[in-house]
Amino acid sequence: MRYAARLSLIVLVNLVPGNPALAQSEHGLDLSSLPEAGAVSSDEGLAAWECIHTVLTHPRCLNCHVGADNVPLWGSIDDPDRVHGMAINAGDSRIGDDTMSCHACHQSSTRPNTIPHAAPHAGMDWRLAPIEFQWTDRTSAEICAQMRDPDRNGGRDAAGLVEHILHDAELTGFITWSFGPGAGRDPAPGSLQTHLEDMAAWTAAGMPCPEQ
Repeated sequence: MRYAARLSLIVLVNLVPGNPALAQSEHGLDLSSLPEAGAVSSDEGLAAWECIHTVLTHPRCLNCHVGADNVPLWGSIDDPDRVHGMAINAGDSRIGDDTMSCHACHQSSTRPNTIPHAAPHAGMDWRLAPIEFQWTDRTSAEICAQMRDPDRNGGRDAAGLVEHILHDAELTGFITWSFGPGAGRDPAPGSLQTHLEDMAAWTAAGMPCPEQ
């Protein structure tokens, strides 16, 4: 089944009256060129993975995909290992339940992030990614293996990984925010559209992983 066909089923559900999710056309992502499973070679899939890996390990993404110390980063291109100020620790809940809640400063809002130095926000509750999604101190091969493992990627199959990006776009979530963080922050490389296309190509190729 083409990804576009499978995703169109989600769009039909989203158009049911009363459903708060946005229709496909409203988030501006083009699904028409996404490939069929098996239509992408392994080499092309590995090239797509390299683009995905570049996004995942950019500070916009890596800052909240940290390890078991539960300490977020304030990393940037020039200083990728800078620790979040104010001695913030999100705790085992990864949302600051035991310390200071992340959304005490990071409000949930779809408004543009236009105020320099203000705490950024997205259309969902701010939090660290689950510990299973740690990307700091991981090689490309390790992150790739995690991304393709349903036990460590939120229970997603190949199509589910693509759908995850679409769902995030509907919410103006963290993935969407990373490409347009505003307020002088470095955006993740590329765009949400190219990230979607890379994910679709990688999964259509069978999710090949590099050796290292």
